[in-house]
Amino acid sequence: MDRINWNHWLDLAANFAGNIVAAILLWLIGRWLIGLSTRMLDEQLSARQLDPTLRRYAHSFLSVTLTVVLVIGILGFFGVQTTTFAAVIAAAGVAVGMAWSGLLANFAAGIFLVVLRPFKVGDVVLVAGIAGQVREIGLFATTLDTPDGVQTLVGNNKIFSDTIQNYSANAMRRVDLKAQLASSADHAQAIRLLQDAIGRIPNVLAAPAPDVGLLESTALGPVLAVRPYCAPEHYWQVYFDANRAIRETLGAAGFPTPEQAMVVRQG
Repeated sequence: MDRINWNHWLDLAANFAGNIVAAILLWLIGRWLIGLSTRMLDEQLSARQLDPTLRRYAHSFLSVTLTVVLVIGILGFFGVQTTTFAAVIAAAGVAVGMAWSGLLANFAAGIFLVVLRPFKVGDVVLVAGIAGQVREIGLFATTLDTPDGVQTLVGNNKIFSDTIQNYSANAMRRVDLKAQLASSADHAQAIRLLQDAIGRIPNVLAAPAPDVGLLESTALGPVLAVRPYCAPEHYWQVYFDANRAIRETLGAAGFPTPEQAMVVRQG
């Protein structure tokens, strides 16, 4: 009796091990086929010169869908009632959708981002208070690379429900700078000198010409607005070069350094 029971358990263990091996093989083969399918999709979309944003979104959607189908297929292969399983998934999806409405909202917002195209992969944007270059628009979140090199994921719904600023959408950007002069300085001469110096900076557009004018007066003296124009990709280069040009130009012309004056009266 003991020997019969022992053989029975050995058979069960052998069958279980065989099922595990078969499941692993099916999973590996299925994942290879899914990878092949997504690569073929990428090649077809690339051949049609489809936008990279839409290509990556379609890649993610196909991969997730085929993975779900693979899991259901493996369960069906081992005798699990897939119709029942599909019904359970549907019911669970409704329950999860009600509990995690934000996840579905991110998914829906991702579709709108792809269709309406307020930005695309490679654009520099400010979304949900975060500035960076768009790396990927995913099913639920958009991936940004911030200027300090940090990869940041922002929920699509948060992006779509907030203000979106696309710094790459237009052909040019204006760089807004200020130049503080001393009270004794000749602001008209400073304007002439800065207009000439800013215009010589590489990648500053000639049309429209840089704006240099009197912005306001403070206790230190007049404040000039210095506003060159450039292509979006040259913004920071022009920003830093213009700051340097302001300091070097005014210093070379002998303009005095603004100083805070304090008058002390004794009664």
